Amino acid sequence: MSDLVTTARAATDAARPHFVALYRVVTALLFACHGAASLFGVLGGAHGGGTIPAGTWPGWYAAVIQLACGALVLLGIGTRAAALVASGSMAYAYFTVHQENALFPLQNGGEPAVLFCWAFLLIAAVGPGSYALGRRIAR
Repeated sequence: MSDLVTTARAATDAARPHFVALYRVVTALLFACHGAASLFGVLGGAHGGGTIPAGTWPGWYAAVIQLACGALVLLGIGTRAAALVASGSMAYAYFTVHQENALFPLQNGGEPAVLFCWAFLLIAAVGPGSYALGRRIAR
């Protein structure tokens, strides 16, 4: 039985960078889509339709962060820094927008903000995984 466990562990260890990259790409793509929806009215637009007026605090700035950091993390360029900014923006969104309505994310509609916050904090901690353009550019 221990040989099976050792073989499974070796296989998952070898695949880890690829799973991290897939997690990074999917998370960043979803995040960037939120920014694009708010800024350009695509994919259903902001809050079910339309765009956020330029310069509106904090929504427009959040959308710019979502689009820019989402794109950087997606491509794997400056991944750790961009993921940290994205995580911080979602923490700010949760505590200033959602938590005033109720304590728990399920009650106040803040689940996406909490999930994105922790997802990007994880990406900032573990790095981009494989297939990051930042590694190719730095060479």
